[in-house]
Amino acid sequence: MGATLRALRALVLLCGFYLLGLVLLAVAAVVDVAAVEWAPDAFAGKIVIVSLLLAVPVVRGMFMLRTPKGEAPPGLPVTAADEPRLWALLRELAAATGTRAPDAVVLTGDVNAAVSEEPRLLGLRPGPRRLYLGVPLLTGLTEARLKAVLAHEYGHFTGGDTRLSALAVRGRVQIGRTVGHFHARADSTAAAERARQEKAAARRTAKGKRAKEIDTVGAGITYRLMATVYTAYAKLYMRATLTTARAQEYAADLTAARVAGRDATASALRELQLLSAAHGFYLDSYATLGLAARRLPPRGQYFGGFGRMLTAREAELAGLREELPTEPASPYGSHPPISDRVRRIEALPADGRGTQDTGPALALLADPGRTLAALEDAALTDDVRQFERAGDWEQLLSSSMAVGLASLDTPLHRAIALHTGDRPTLSALLSVIDDGRLWQLARRLPLSEQAATAPDPAFRESVRPVLRDSLRSMVLAEFSAQSLLNWEFSWSRPAAVRLPGSASDLDGEAGTEGAFHAAVAAALADHPDTGPLRALLPPSPQPA
Repeated sequence: MGATLRALRALVLLCGFYLLGLVLLAVAAVVDVAAVEWAPDAFAGKIVIVSLLLAVPVVRGMFMLRTPKGEAPPGLPVTAADEPRLWALLRELAAATGTRAPDAVVLTGDVNAAVSEEPRLLGLRPGPRRLYLGVPLLTGLTEARLKAVLAHEYGHFTGGDTRLSALAVRGRVQIGRTVGHFHARADSTAAAERARQEKAAARRTAKGKRAKEIDTVGAGITYRLMATVYTAYAKLYMRATLTTARAQEYAADLTAARVAGRDATASALRELQLLSAAHGFYLDSYATLGLAARRLPPRGQYFGGFGRMLTAREAELAGLREELPTEPASPYGSHPPISDRVRRIEALPADGRGTQDTGPALALLADPGRTLAALEDAALTDDVRQFERAGDWEQLLSSSMAVGLASLDTPLHRAIALHTGDRPTLSALLSVIDDGRLWQLARRLPLSEQAATAPDPAFRESVRPVLRDSLRSMVLAEFSAQSLLNWEFSWSRPAAVRLPGSASDLDGEAGTEGAFHAAVAAALADHPDTGPLRALLPPSPQPA
């Protein structure tokens, strides 16, 4: 479908939204006139009031004349003077794709590249263009693959997608806002009705009468019916625009293959899946490791550490290049499944381009270290930027784990507090075990119905893993409180911890570690013995 037909369809769908509103207003007006003519005055007045209340969200949605701007991702704007090599590549690709380069470039912390345009007259006239380029892409892609990604984004410029999207976006926003207004009114009505019924119930109770059950099922039902009408149109709208959006992605992929080469485009698509999964893992396991302790990685390493993790885990991540999703990210997502996009590109004739080895795309930046540090200032929130900086990743790990262990709140902690009425300490737990009350305590853990009704031997086996993990954590917390734990940071495997005087981490089975595992097992045995565990514990600090 050409750009003109796409624009026409988007315009028709947008007009359909307005037509739906006019039809609903007309129906309400007819009902009002009929009520005034033939219904009793009191009933007619109620109908008119209800129709006026229903008309407010409809009219508000119809007269939202200005298309709201989407919230741009936080990032670091860079000019041609800041990053001459990057801008030179962007202009080179613009010439190759037959379009004009973006007017502004913003580096972000996301695994994504996106283009936007602020068109005039609902997309009939072009406007300023922006390119949002994720630094994780620069970190994980070669220059050849980055060219394919950028050429794909330029394909949206050449296809008019960024200009014509104004119509589709406006329709989606207006429908969504109208549906939201109706749901808000329905919720408000239901809340008011609940409050009224609760007051009435309280009065009846005060008089010694039986209170009626609170029932708000019918409250706000008219608003919800109106929301249902608009939701049905929204689904039609999304299905119609979704076909266009996915066709635009296929067309942009072809532009990328034409400009950057078939192989570079296919491999870039495969790499995007790997980088997306790896970056999510990196943020959870590394970059945000110290948030609980209000600490950040060393300056420039919040985004900069991603490359180090990719290098260390290359063999582990390699399989993700072949495990391509066969379904879209969401039913209404604009992007087709990656597997389908890769298949289409790899079916193109070989062109001999994109197979040559090129350097990392991060080298396009004039000073990567400086840029990564500046991106932290632009992308992190004001509160997070105030956190203390760790001297290195090892220090960040140690401080984070110390805070985590000091604030432990496991199901076992809560069970101890309920069972003893005291603070849930390791000492209290060991006393419970010594008194022979461990399995009574275990009954206070959150249990499945099957575990709760199981006979004693089966019950013990089902809860023992939970007890073991929590007891290990409590013991580690005891060592950590006296700064006796040694944490080993690694980019290639999970962090490891060593007890004092040990030569290997707690996953090992030699020396102190073997004794530790054995001591925990003895404390949780059917006939428990806390002696080995108490022997391993550090002596309690003496008061000054």
